[in-house]
Amino acid sequence: MPTSTPQRVPQEERTRAMRARLLEATVECLVERGFAGTSTTLVSERAGVSRGAQLHHFPTKNDLVVAAVEHLTVVRGAELAAAATRLPTGARRTRAVLQVLGEHFASPVFFAALELWVAARTDETLLAAVAPLEQRVGREAHRLVVEALGADESQLGVRELVQATLDLVRGLGLATTISDDARRRGRILDEWAGVLDARLEEHR
Repeated sequence: MPTSTPQRVPQEERTRAMRARLLEATVECLVERGFAGTSTTLVSERAGVSRGAQLHHFPTKNDLVVAAVEHLTVVRGAELAAAATRLPTGARRTRAVLQVLGEHFASPVFFAALELWVAARTDETLLAAVAPLEQRVGREAHRLVVEALGADESQLGVRELVQATLDLVRGLGLATTISDDARRRGRILDEWAGVLDARLEEHR
């Protein structure tokens, strides 16, 4: 019987896979060790990539982190979009929307992004990369809430109501980094769901 020859993986595909491992490892390090504790050496070890290969693609820590910011933007947008497709219809929809947002803003990818926010405050290069990407995530989250709730932003105050919702849930996510009081968070979101339903009903 003829022996089969293993197919070689194209170089471009190998490079893409290696970069993906490096970016995922960067996000994991940001979550576990924070920005200060994340190093290119640690990332390359976790990703199983040689230091030489890592430095070829990302010569500095900032190069690596900026690429991770872009990666995080895609991941966060995809996670929100996927969650939106599973939302129920009916009376509990508003609370379900808040649950999706609450889980997003208490997720590892959000905590990794939060580490970058803090670091970017005093790093102009990092800020230049983080700010527009965070604005993009913010716009996507805002659009998701508007569509999921059927909110009419042409009505006075509705846009601000949606933005207040995002600010509230993001703030609850920030509080989770110190103490995860899920019961308190749940009660707040229950109350806010009622406020949202009542206010949006006024504009229908």
